[in-house]
Amino acid sequence: MLSKKMLKRISLLISGIIMTSSLVACGNSNDKSASSSASSDGAITLKFTYRDDGSNTYKKWIEEVNEKYNNPKVKVVAAPITASEGDYFTKIDLALKSGTNCPDVITEDTFMLNSDASAGYLEDLTSQLSSWSDWTSQFSEPLKKGVTASDGKVYAVPYSTDSRGLWYNKDVFKKAGLPENWQPKNWDEILQACQTIKEKCPDVVPFWMNSGKATGEATSMQTYEMLLYGAGGTLYDANSKKWVVNSNEMTDALNFIDTIYEKGYGPSLSLVLNGEAGNTFARKYMPAAKVGIALDGYWTSGNWAKGGPAEWEDYINKVGFVPMPTSKGQDPKTITMSGGWSLAIPKQSKNKEAAMDFIKFAMNKENMLSIDKASGFLTTRKDVAEDKDFMAIPFNQQATEMLKNAVFRPAEDKYPAISTEIQSMVESVASGTKPADAIAKYSQNVTRIAGDDKVVNK
Repeated sequence: MLSKKMLKRISLLISGIIMTSSLVACGNSNDKSASSSASSDGAITLKFTYRDDGSNTYKKWIEEVNEKYNNPKVKVVAAPITASEGDYFTKIDLALKSGTNCPDVITEDTFMLNSDASAGYLEDLTSQLSSWSDWTSQFSEPLKKGVTASDGKVYAVPYSTDSRGLWYNKDVFKKAGLPENWQPKNWDEILQACQTIKEKCPDVVPFWMNSGKATGEATSMQTYEMLLYGAGGTLYDANSKKWVVNSNEMTDALNFIDTIYEKGYGPSLSLVLNGEAGNTFARKYMPAAKVGIALDGYWTSGNWAKGGPAEWEDYINKVGFVPMPTSKGQDPKTITMSGGWSLAIPKQSKNKEAAMDFIKFAMNKENMLSIDKASGFLTTRKDVAEDKDFMAIPFNQQATEMLKNAVFRPAEDKYPAISTEIQSMVESVASGTKPADAIAKYSQNVTRIAGDDKVVNK
């Protein structure tokens, strides 16, 4: 039995660990000035937190905007969180809970807004935005809806939207004898192209898609939901307000994933079931003509552009980007999921007024054009969308056209937890579990999360 003295030491040690963990959650910047709210010259220090994906794009942009801002009373510093997409949301939640060293501005995926707002983590920006003329004139109602929580209040400013489709390597297609101007009309035509690539180019991965828990929302949205909605299914029944836990369309979506891996059309699991899978595809495999087709987002091309993390000379003529067809070519013929990122202010920020002022400046036309061009995003501002420089960005026209058949994720606070179950389901199928068994497990877990009266079979 432990002595009282020993128990006290253990208690102090545990307390120290908890305090350290809390500080680390918000202290991810390499810039020492990011650790306090005021710098040595008396200026307010605003911590701008985002996910560091290795591209350095946000850091450059923050520094560029801060220089233009030129406010002697405010210094904005980059405070990145280095993590996979899946881990970023976990770490940002820890940061939002901190009352001692919380960020002042964060990049928030719009699918997390309702959940984080409901949890009390985000500042209500409704009144501040109502007096900002740009909010009224330059941001469309659908985009405003995307940053409005279920309580009717606005919690962020959207700076990007997006679409998803099929990227394909024209050099690989040429070697395989496939058409340079390829546009599959259904899933069977995609699988036929995969089979041809496997036969004619055995050293090439025929098809790449996010397939694991480590790639987080990319697996849920770019892969499963693109397939589910493309098969005519739905994740959430808005009429009954219930989550769909079993349907023929779910089986169709998982059967496609199962076929890709069972027939050897996908990459090895060691490549795809980790947090760097997206970067591996975009920055290594596609430029080296080691992958034929990939289901991913429009922003991928930002990796290959001048100044991107994987500059690729003449990439405009080396790849194609086409809409993802519906499963059997049924109306509306093509499908894309759409979402986007936004800037929000944590409830625990000690510099909310200064943070709001900076967000308004950062989201003006000039600065928005800069980040959208650098990141390969579709813009959320009307005047940027009409700018000749923006319209000249490669693949912009195709990506924008895809939005006519866009589907959005359910704006429900249970979605983030259910998205995690989607990722587990997809990874299990990619790893060899039969779709029926994966659906049964998903149904069990979602029922536990949402409740018996909030799920339905279709």
